[in-house]
Order: sequence, then C-alpha cells, then structure tokens
Amino acid sequence: MLANLFGKTFENDSVAVIGLGRFGSAVAESLTSMGHEVLGIDSNSASVQQWVDVLTHVAQADSTDIRALRQLGVDQFRHVVVSIGTDLEASVLTVLALQELGVPDIWAKALSKRHGLILERTGAHHVVYPETSMGERVAHLVTGKMFEFIEFDDGFAIASTHAPAVIHDKTLAEAGVRERYGVTIVGVKRHRTDFIYAKPDTLIHPGDLLIVAGETRRVEKFAAVMA
Repeated sequence: MLANLFGKTFENDSVAVIGLGRFGSAVAESLTSMGHEVLGIDSNSASVQQWVDVLTHVAQADSTDIRALRQLGVDQFRHVVVSIGTDLEASVLTVLALQELGVPDIWAKALSKRHGLILERTGAHHVVYPETSMGERVAHLVTGKMFEFIEFDDGFAIASTHAPAVIHDKTLAEAGVRERYGVTIVGVKRHRTDFIYAKPDTLIHPGDLLIVAGETRRVEKFAAVMA
C-alpha cells in the first residue's frame, strides 16, 4: 500500500501521470477505465479542472519542483508517466526530479530521438514516441495490407493480415511459412468462427485473417505477398 495521499490510501498499481495534454489524458483515462487509481498532475489549472471528476485525484503543481512532488506523495508511486508536451526543459527536469525521488518505473514521452536519449540519460526507464509510432502504424495500415500493426523497440512486430493466396487450402506445415518467410503464424481468425491458435496442421482458408509475429521487415514482407 502507498502512503496516505489526500486522505486516501492507494494500491501499489496506482499510477501518477504528469502532464494532462492529449497523450497524458488519454493514458490517464485508459488506466482509470482499467480499474487503476490515477493521480493526474499538470501546471495548467484548466487542464486540472477538466479531469477533476474523472481521475482519482488531480493536482496543479510544478513537476520540476522536487519538493512539490514529494508533498503530493509522488515518491510513493511505483509507476509515473511523464507526458509533458513541447516544454522539453520541463520534461527533462521532471524526469530528473523523479529519479532523485527514487521512483522505480518512470515512463516518459519524447518528441524526438535526441529528446528521448536525454530522457534516458536523465533517468527514464522507458521512453515512448507516440507521434512517430502512430505515423509508422498508419503508414502500414493505409496500404490495406495490414489491419493491425504493433512494433516493439527491438525490431519485433505483430500484425494481422489476410492470408496470401499461395498458402490457401494448405496446412501451416505444408505452406512452410516459417521456413519461407521467417515469420510465425500465431493464430487464425475467420468469419463467424472463434479465434484459432495456430498449429502445424491448421488449414488456411481463403479470407482467413492471420496473426503474424516476427522481425519487422519479415512481417512487412509477408504481408506484401499477394499471390
């Protein structure tokens, strides 16, 4: 249990979100809908008032002030998300303050690779690039070859795509997908049928939607196979 904050005790999976702009508020709202207690912090009073009836607690504060963060009990949170927008100095100084407070799991939004590198060196444990990630995702989806696309930091991706014609009416073992394309078919979804966990004897039908995992470039290449 976390220390008493605003007269209430928080669970260990509670999260503090610093910066209630579009990204931060979306994260905070999603965490709340998942059942987590969330403390939202922003230097702008209007942003704080907007979320006062949605989040567990909200506070207006200067997140670069380590004393202010300590007074709010942020040092007692295991997870803190720094989603400050265009004020790069405030973003970096906030991560530094959290690092000095000993927060064990700091997530920070970065606007560029250079910004992200500075955040990592300052003490952020995880750096996210929401604008870049969304741009890459849309680029993959807009061609119509993929319906979902998620890429991880280590060059690994998971995507959903239509089964190419070359493997129709074949089992996965017969099609040799892993050997030919270097990707793994995790599952199959077909119309009016429950999700099927892929096995070597799984038969691929025309119109099947495949859940594919592997190196990003190999997943992209497999999704581009049309015949």
